[in-house]
Amino acid sequence: MKTILVSAICLVILLMGCRSTLRTDSLRLYDLESRRVLADQYAVQALKRGRVVVVGEHHASKRHHHAQLAIIKALHEAGIPVAIGLEMFRQESQADLDRWVAGELLEQAFESIYLDNWNFDWELYRPIFQFARELNIPMVGLNVPRSVSSQVARRGFNSLSEGQKAGLNNITCEVTAHYRKFIQKAYGAHAHGGMDFEHFCEAQLLWDTAMAKNALAYLKKHPDTTLVLLAGSGHARKPGIPTQVHKRNALPLIVVLPETEGLFEPDTVTTAEADYLILSF
Repeated sequence: MKTILVSAICLVILLMGCRSTLRTDSLRLYDLESRRVLADQYAVQALKRGRVVVVGEHHASKRHHHAQLAIIKALHEAGIPVAIGLEMFRQESQADLDRWVAGELLEQAFESIYLDNWNFDWELYRPIFQFARELNIPMVGLNVPRSVSSQVARRGFNSLSEGQKAGLNNITCEVTAHYRKFIQKAYGAHAHGGMDFEHFCEAQLLWDTAMAKNALAYLKKHPDTTLVLLAGSGHARKPGIPTQVHKRNALPLIVVLPETEGLFEPDTVTTAEADYLILSF
């Protein structure tokens, strides 16, 4: 029965053209709860329910960034006041983001600032940044100073001064077994040398917590805005940033994860991790 159901879903998706033939101005979400494809205005109606819409990515995937931009465009065109929250920028770079959106920085100058914050090709993210600039959509740096995250990864959260902790409370690697397993996988995928896993895990939680805290601070100042928060799929999953948001505020929050590259595998992601998959562009 399960095989028949999955086959039927895949057939519907193929018939709808949700693969490489999908128009870049079209939006398709797969609802993990109802197991239905939501198209265009129905997808937008689903997303409009969130004050925070967390959209995951594989950082080096151009398709994932196109999908993120499609969500931002769709909400903006539906008349929703939108801001874009960024894992890719530290909070300390907010003034530079504001100058970029205001048209006060040339692209070459801003690209250098971007590369100081993030180490993935500018061209991958450029369409999102250009769209925000053209439509005057606020962009919000959510991440912590590099020195703080590096220190936690090397020496643990307790090595930080009270000033560095800046209201983050006590961060430990107390997470669900499922999320811990996910973090262990990420730990194993990087060349961490002799880095202690618990410290690496605390660094992951530091990012989750800081991004949640900074996102909520922005929304408190802008109560009519919906924040589309762009982050790596590990941070975007419900046990990551969304859990840290909900510990502090019951704002409506939606999690959208990208399809696995070239594959549609709804059974590999559950409602414990996301609300929707965004289908490939």
